[in-house]
Amino acid sequence: MSSETPETDNQADKNKDPSHHSTKTLLISPYGKRNGITLSVFGAIALFISLILFINAKSLFGIGIVLFGFGSVSLILGIAKINQPKASFKLTETGLDYFHQRGTVHIGWDNIQRVDVSRVTQNLELIELPYIGFKLKQINPILDCISPRLATGLLTEQRPLLMTAATQDEDLQSLETYLGAEFTPLVVNGDRYRGVLAMFGHRCQTLESHLGFHLYISIDSLDRPPAEFVELLREWQQEHLLQ
Repeated sequence: MSSETPETDNQADKNKDPSHHSTKTLLISPYGKRNGITLSVFGAIALFISLILFINAKSLFGIGIVLFGFGSVSLILGIAKINQPKASFKLTETGLDYFHQRGTVHIGWDNIQRVDVSRVTQNLELIELPYIGFKLKQINPILDCISPRLATGLLTEQRPLLMTAATQDEDLQSLETYLGAEFTPLVVNGDRYRGVLAMFGHRCQTLESHLGFHLYISIDSLDRPPAEFVELLREWQQEHLLQ
């Protein structure tokens, strides 16, 4: 789901014309958030029924256990989705802002070298990963604007990408060297970073070296198919570069 400001009767047509992008902002709301209330209600009902079975129908204890487990997971996932930011992206003249429950990071159009659906080769087949990848010209602007809290969250969420990188790299010792370097200070273009920002910067470099992109954003944050979202970003970037 997306919304644009300012609102006009013919905005849907204007959005198709890149010449109008410089006069408005596009907000992207993820599909996943819409299921938050449904999951929460369903989970609460399942938990309530399971408690009734525990108390009044001990012969159905097994069914109660199943409902309790399913209801707990649904309720937790639903609450997590409800607590997500209403918008996951904001596209503007200067770039895009990515909104995460742990913070926000800005990616400038002029700092994006390439944006695409992340893919890897496995058994001679090209497999799409559930991420949109951003190859940057410089990682300094990201490290300068991202909060340590968001950097920590992304480091945790992107652990599966490290496993993917390990399967892609035949030289595991080289990958281990990269991972060991994450705990050391990082110097990029004369700027020195320490702590979690240094770890995040090292991780960006490691993922770019093995998978081709510095930043990875889950497709759960999108409001449309990944390929269409990539085309949207390219369109906005191209309009900015032509100005």
